[in-house]
Amino acid sequence: MLHPPVSAPSAVLTERAPAKVNLSLRVLGRRADGYHELASLVAFAGTADRLSLRPGDELSLSLTGPGAAGLEAGADNLVLRAARDLASRVPGLGLGSFTLDKRLPVAAGIGGGSADAAAALRLLARANGLALGDPRLMAAALVTGSDVPACLLGRACLMGGRGESLTPVALPRFGAVLVNPRVPVATSGVFRALALEPGTARASATPLPAFTSRAVTLSWLAAEPNDLEAPARALAPVLDEVEAALAATPAVRLARMSGSGATMFALYDDCRAAARAAKQVAAARPGWWVKSTVIG
Repeated sequence: MLHPPVSAPSAVLTERAPAKVNLSLRVLGRRADGYHELASLVAFAGTADRLSLRPGDELSLSLTGPGAAGLEAGADNLVLRAARDLASRVPGLGLGSFTLDKRLPVAAGIGGGSADAAAALRLLARANGLALGDPRLMAAALVTGSDVPACLLGRACLMGGRGESLTPVALPRFGAVLVNPRVPVATSGVFRALALEPGTARASATPLPAFTSRAVTLSWLAAEPNDLEAPARALAPVLDEVEAALAATPAVRLARMSGSGATMFALYDDCRAAARAAKQVAAARPGWWVKSTVIG
C-alpha cells in the first residue's frame, strides 16, 4: 500500500547522486550464473550528480550538465530502468519527469549511472510515501545493476556477492582526489579480460577490521588491491600516467583505481592536502577530469 506522498504532487524533489569509490575490490570467483563474486570496500565521495523529479503521470528524463553529452536519455538509461522496475513492483506508483544534472564522468568506475538510478529510487520513494527500507526498492536496485544497491544504501559498506550483500562499516574520513583521463572503460570489457570461467573460485574474502583510524584503514587497504586494475590498465594504458601523477603529489597516502576504471583516486589525511594535490594534477593535465573531495 502506498502512503500519502511527502510533498505536493507539483513540487520538484531533488537528490544528490554521489560518486561511489571502490577502496578495494577483490574478485573472489565467477558464479555458475555468470556473475562475478565480489568483495569490495565501498565509500562515497562528496562530488555528485544531481537528479530532480517533478511528479506526474508520464515517465521521462532530460539531461543537462557538463557530462550530458556522453549520455542518452533513452529507455536504457539506468534512471528510467530503475523507475520502470519499481513501477512493476508497486501498483499505482506515481512517476514523473526526471532531470539529471550530469557532473560525474561516464563509464568511469565511480558508479555514476548506478548512483543516478539509486537517486531515482529515493525520489520515487519520497514522492509516493514509500519507506526507504521497503524491500521493493532494493529489489529494483539489484535488477537495475550490481552497484545500485550500494548506491541506494548510500554509506560506506562491504559489498559482497554480485552486489546484493551489503555490510555497513564506519570509516574515518579522508581527503581525496578523483582523476579521470576522459577515457571511458567498459566494465564488460574489463571482466572479459579477467577471463574467469563460470564456476571458478579464485580467492576468499578477508575479514574486516574495526577501522578505528586512518592508519588501520590504510594498512588493511594495502593488502586488499583492486583485482580489476591489471586488466583495465591493459585496455587503458593511460592509467599508468594517472597513477604516476597522483603518486607525485605531496602527502599522498594511497593511489588506486576505482571500480573497473578509468577513474583513479588518491587518499590524503585532510581536505587541504587533497586540494593542493588536485591543483597540481589539474595544472599538469588540464584535459583530465580532476576533483578534490572527501571520502568516508
